[in-house]
Amino acid sequence: MVLFVSDMHFQAEGSRAAEMALVACLRANQASLSHLILGGDVFDAYIEYRSLIPKGCVRLMGCLAELADAGIQISYILGNHDCWHKDYFAAELGILLCPDALQMDWNGGQVYAEHGDAVRGTSTLRRFAKAVLRHPVPGALYRTLIPGDWGMRLAQQVKRGLDARSESPQTTAILRNYARNLLESGPVDLVLLGHSHKPEFHLWPQGAYINAGSWRDGCHYVVLTDKRMQLMQWEGTQGQVLKSAPWPPPEQGPSV
Repeated sequence: MVLFVSDMHFQAEGSRAAEMALVACLRANQASLSHLILGGDVFDAYIEYRSLIPKGCVRLMGCLAELADAGIQISYILGNHDCWHKDYFAAELGILLCPDALQMDWNGGQVYAEHGDAVRGTSTLRRFAKAVLRHPVPGALYRTLIPGDWGMRLAQQVKRGLDARSESPQTTAILRNYARNLLESGPVDLVLLGHSHKPEFHLWPQGAYINAGSWRDGCHYVVLTDKRMQLMQWEGTQGQVLKSAPWPPPEQGPSV
């Protein structure tokens, strides 16, 4: 089973309930889980220094370590709120960091997963900021010139400023069209995105598109089994299926 979850926006304070819910969800699915995909914006603001990482989320970290030690593959697609990772997650937890996207084969079908913040039209300012922040020179200067506490405070202030500039009202439609173009132009059967915080599930003749929505805003996630793809919502002790379709997607099918 593959589990895809995105947009948790965990902080050092105020995210304990959502963190515990995600840990419970992961542990409930651990027995059948083979691949966990973190779809970006796991943290609300994240800057990793050479010998320091932001505090908080120790229960999630412990759960990820347990899953990795149990042989479960974990991939982490970096979002616009957590793009300044270095090597801690890879070296300590064995997690694959994916700066842009992840494409993989799953039980006879091709899956393409991306956060969605880099899609043209969603937010010009955020796309520009992402290009600057991901460049190695600004990152190195930031870590060298600004101490850890100051660096985290500044990142949080910048994050609040960017959040105050609302996302394009067309973001949901832009991501949907982007997914459909990917399905039409390449050997892809399923596109998984986040970023919009709006869960979606669509079937087209070319394939399927599922937006995982946001864990923070509704505890939504996606599950791929050997035979089904499902948009889910965690309800405290178990997941509820919101939408479901066969996997791999049928060659023809109406929108769902």
